Amino acid sequence: MKFILNISAVIIACALNALPLTAQAQTTTKDFVTIKREQIVWKDGDLGVKSTVLFGDPSKPGLYIVRNIFPAGIMSTPHSHDQDRYVTVIRGTWNAGTGPSWDPASTNGLPTGSVMFHPAGAVHFDGSIKDETEVQIMGMGPVTTKSVYPELGRFGNARKMN
Repeated sequence: MKFILNISAVIIACALNALPLTAQAQTTTKDFVTIKREQIVWKDGDLGVKSTVLFGDPSKPGLYIVRNIFPAGIMSTPHSHDQDRYVTVIRGTWNAGTGPSWDPASTNGLPTGSVMFHPAGAVHFDGSIKDETEVQIMGMGPVTTKSVYPELGRFGNARKMN
């Protein structure tokens, strides 16, 4: 078990050192990488959702780390990913639901500091109900997303669908 953990740590360390940064940090493969909050470049998305890629590229092979900020009341529509993903709540309350219902009453509220594992292929929806919420998502690329209701777009005000 110890051997497996050590190999995993080496693989992750190597992957992080080899990945490009989008937060405009100047590095070489031998530098430590620091990105201060004020250095993060956010992109505006649909319905006020903001996103940034901190490390890697979700559309390419390798480890990636992204962050999203959801305004109050906005959630992703039910969807799944073809790769596992790990979500950490940076601030606010992350409301996560499973299955295609998109019913905000069925979500689990995860406060700041919480972590959630999203297994590959599992349908889920998530975002914010009451307050602006920031999450960090880590996974291995390339990753694709399959929407349950593509006609609704990626984000919206959650409501029971069945």
